[in-house]
Amino acid sequence: MSTLTGTAGKSESDTSEFKPALWTSGDWNAFFGFGTNILVNMLVLTGLLRFVLKMPDSLVFGRILPALGLMMCLSTFYYAFLAYRLAQKTGRTDVCALPSGVSVPHMFIVTFVIMLPVTLKTGDPLKGWSAGLVWVFFQSFILMIGGFIAPFIRKITPRAALLGTLAGVSLTFIAMRPALEMYVTPQIGLVCFAIILVSWFGGVKYPKSIPAGLVAIVVGMIIAWGSNLFGLGLGGLSIKGVGDAFANFGFSVPIPAAGYVFSGFEFLGVILVTAIPFGIYDLVEAMDNVESAEAAGDEYPTTRVLTADGVVSLIGCLMGNPFINAVYIGHPGWKAMGGRIGYSAATGIMVVVLSWFGVISVLLALVPVVAISPILLYIGMLMTAQAFQTTPSKHAPAVALAFTPHLAAWAKLQIDTMLGSTMNAAATVGGMAADKADAVKAAAIAALPQQGVIYHGLEVMGGGSILAGLILGAVGVFIIERDFEKASAFALVGAVLTYFGFMHGEAVGIGGGFGVTPAVAFAYAVIAAGLYALSRRGSEHYAPHPEMHAAPAE
Repeated sequence: MSTLTGTAGKSESDTSEFKPALWTSGDWNAFFGFGTNILVNMLVLTGLLRFVLKMPDSLVFGRILPALGLMMCLSTFYYAFLAYRLAQKTGRTDVCALPSGVSVPHMFIVTFVIMLPVTLKTGDPLKGWSAGLVWVFFQSFILMIGGFIAPFIRKITPRAALLGTLAGVSLTFIAMRPALEMYVTPQIGLVCFAIILVSWFGGVKYPKSIPAGLVAIVVGMIIAWGSNLFGLGLGGLSIKGVGDAFANFGFSVPIPAAGYVFSGFEFLGVILVTAIPFGIYDLVEAMDNVESAEAAGDEYPTTRVLTADGVVSLIGCLMGNPFINAVYIGHPGWKAMGGRIGYSAATGIMVVVLSWFGVISVLLALVPVVAISPILLYIGMLMTAQAFQTTPSKHAPAVALAFTPHLAAWAKLQIDTMLGSTMNAAATVGGMAADKADAVKAAAIAALPQQGVIYHGLEVMGGGSILAGLILGAVGVFIIERDFEKASAFALVGAVLTYFGFMHGEAVGIGGGFGVTPAVAFAYAVIAAGLYALSRRGSEHYAPHPEMHAAPAE
């Protein structure tokens, strides 16, 4: 029996004549929510290009952003089309398009691991841009090829493992930063968060059905600009900043950049080290997000999703965009807000306007980013909750286990950022010679265990966190189900991935023949052997299965 309202009882002939609505009232909520999510990512991306990579505005606003806009427009339109076809096929009115856009983790990886080192080494931002284009070029083909094996991986991997590792990403790298930003400027952040919660959690409707996301942004702007009257400067907005932002106004369309792509092949050795593992990351993340959409009631073909991401990323790359496209975390959130088909296509149109007309810098000067942060926190909360709500309750420990590598990776990133900032500050004020920086940093890291911070443990556990979370979650589920043979198989896969550095390692390779982290790889192999041995024993050797949710004994 169908559990979806308004669709049970439709015959195949009925659904063939069904014309899904291209826009619903709920699409406004999802559009303002998802649109602001995309806007935040574009603002951060623009800041990385201009202030970290020191790329000229002519390159940022004249070449990169127009190509990025084209890529994301093609992506959002395609996923709106897939949603339309699914709604038409099933006769349902509640189908929600997959959210997509520039991959946020990759945005930082390609900036700091690929483009920045090449730029610093050559002294030429154009060389860094070329290296980034080659990185996306290879990632695109990994996605397209991987799309044909991803359905098999989805079939054999438990939902708790797929959603658990996705929830780990959501909790750490999606939710934590906006949560911290809210408490840095609570006068704006917490007020906007309350506006969103009472609507999206509490069901409160605002006058004339104005979307909660828009209400939060408007209130945040009022508080930020109003604070300037009292000299408080909340949100960091100013009239001068708005005036300066209009200098980047103009009209630019994507221009083919194939020559820059192929000139970047000189940096191929550096690029492949990260392109291969992050290509695998993309495969797993896309599978997780498709699984998340299916758990929310919308089943999309994994192969078509991954192939589409690869194709639009390749088009964007050849037009000058060094950032890859990905299906986003958050489909259940946008669906819960009322998003259907139109919000995705509308976001694509918005992105073209923002990127082709140089509007990004103006918006950055008008809207305080902290007013948008609560929306990202909401999505992180919802995705974490979904991992528990849509899997059997007895699998909850496995879901929690899948979180742990992401917590380690997030904690390590905070420590690394702090150490880097400290070293730079010491060199700037003249308190440390430049040639001593690496030695001081190494000594600081070596001293951390004495302060209770197991840095090396964070480094090893957090390496390749999305794959590590998936493997640990799957092993946990199959042990709970006493399917020790499958648990053994996943532990063995973990051993192989660890040996080559795709998990629990900072680089891909074989570590001089013994693996990147040989001790961890060996431990996974021992676990695999032990679990396999258990699978050969009869079930009569096992104790009764404890209830996972039972209360502890008094």
